[in-house]
Amino acid sequence: MDQKALRQIEQIVGYKFSDKRLLDKAFTHSSAVDDRILSNERLEFLGDSVLAVVICQALFDRFSSYLEGDLTKIKSKLVSRETCARVCGRLELQKFLKVGKGMVSNRALSGSLAAGALETVIAAIYIDGGFEPAREFILRVFGSLIEESDAEQVQGNFKSLLQQHAQEQFSSAPSYVLLDEKGPDHNKCFELEVVIDDRHFTSAWGTNKKEAEQKAALNALVELGVLEEAAAEDGF
Repeated sequence: MDQKALRQIEQIVGYKFSDKRLLDKAFTHSSAVDDRILSNERLEFLGDSVLAVVICQALFDRFSSYLEGDLTKIKSKLVSRETCARVCGRLELQKFLKVGKGMVSNRALSGSLAAGALETVIAAIYIDGGFEPAREFILRVFGSLIEESDAEQVQGNFKSLLQQHAQEQFSSAPSYVLLDEKGPDHNKCFELEVVIDDRHFTSAWGTNKKEAEQKAALNALVELGVLEEAAAEDGF
């Protein structure tokens, strides 16, 4: 890779490499070399793990009231191949990839190859400069996506939103009480209610307990004035 391309990559990622050969290797796909050990495959493996650690810590620190399941859903979306490819495409890093002739296609460069390129860049920064520069790069390019993913998660997860609101306003966690269940074992319906500090909210029915809990949480959010009823009804 020529020096001009290397400088362009450094400007895009906001990091100046001490070892330019490492950066060059990060953009060398296995299809472009005879020996795969000379490609970026190992860097992709490392970058995937560094990305996961940084995203997990960011979510852990930012969303202190979220349970493990909620954090896992957001994290899984953020580190997915689809999201990584989208970030890479926004930065236009895929255009610097050195690939074999059979790999040159817009579809390939905008999909798995692009996702891999982002991970290899992360690994290259990590090896060249350490964890902090890699973390800064990841948070910079994923910052807006963290916000978007959280908004989508909260919109579809009324339990998480209620948990957060209850802790902030009442210093208490909501509990879910099973009131009734009907139907045969293979087709049961469940009625649950939310209780916060001895306050009981309108119960809700669901085809399983998880659905009933979500609907009961929605009722509580509406009664607490956290959600406008008309908007909240769009959730179910």
